[in-house]
Amino acid sequence: MKIIVLAGGYSPERDVSLSSGSLIANALMEQGHEVFFLDPWLGIKAGERVHYRTREDGLGFAYEIGGEAPDLELLGAESGAKKSLIAPGVLEACREADMVFIALHGSTGENGQIQAVLEAYGIPHTGSGYTGSLLAMDKNISKILMRAAGVATPDWYLAEKGKSSQPEFLPCVVKPLDCGSSVGVTIVDNEEEWHTALEAAFSYGDRVLVEKKITGREFSVGVLGERALPAIEIIPERGFYDYKNKYQPGMTREICPAGIDEKQELRLETAALTVHHILELGYYSRVDFLMDGDGAIYCLEANTLPGMTPFSLLPQEAKAAGITYQELCEAIVKNGKGAAL
Repeated sequence: MKIIVLAGGYSPERDVSLSSGSLIANALMEQGHEVFFLDPWLGIKAGERVHYRTREDGLGFAYEIGGEAPDLELLGAESGAKKSLIAPGVLEACREADMVFIALHGSTGENGQIQAVLEAYGIPHTGSGYTGSLLAMDKNISKILMRAAGVATPDWYLAEKGKSSQPEFLPCVVKPLDCGSSVGVTIVDNEEEWHTALEAAFSYGDRVLVEKKITGREFSVGVLGERALPAIEIIPERGFYDYKNKYQPGMTREICPAGIDEKQELRLETAALTVHHILELGYYSRVDFLMDGDGAIYCLEANTLPGMTPFSLLPQEAKAAGITYQELCEAIVKNGKGAAL
């Protein structure tokens, strides 16, 4: 198959996406596919042709994630402050491909916009459709749907930019409404930390989710089709599971299968599948949880395009289930929306 891997984009999770996309492209070439690596923000330069690589070329892709999220203002300035999130040549190239593997993270890649555009043009793509992407990316909507389905989630409310407010409960977690990779997330233990946390989160949008802090163990459960993968426990060496702890080596221990009993594993798997279905997600997703000291489970969010970096959780869970990275990428392609297989 001729597969375009979309990665990068104008997003604070750009570096994570480029790392995921690089490994995905390499895995697909190893599986015998022809791959073109394409950044929708940069597009295809005038006169540049679409050149698909194969494993016979001996040219792999690689990208290393830095310790901090990229500076979007700098990225925008370097591109002349253009407004289009999909650059010239991108859609034309995608229309000629057999499948578009969406390896984007954040903003356009996960909020349903790129999915809506591709589907409007009848372009086959991997992952969830625009509806599921939108529902999962908006943390407020997804938490409302979780509660309606009987899945526990921490208490929360929305704070709006320009309106003065005080925390309704402490400690709390302040996070952008529609970012992933823990970008802009701050744990607030007292009122002195409140305004700094809000300012950090508001730099990514006009609405911010304020969530009651749950202290306990952190888990994640991947979903492939109708199957829940083994739960993975996440243990940062210090602090919480923020951007740096997620993507820098040696900062976090991940244990998979998690050290929990069968009943706890079943509860996590059942909740993950429930969330996957109520949000109308596609072939794969990853759902994140906290378990407090009494064993109560709280769902934090669902990820429609889980990271596929060297430190990402979904590939580790798949490996524990006997699925190699190459097999995981192949299954995602075969189960893409509009796949003619």
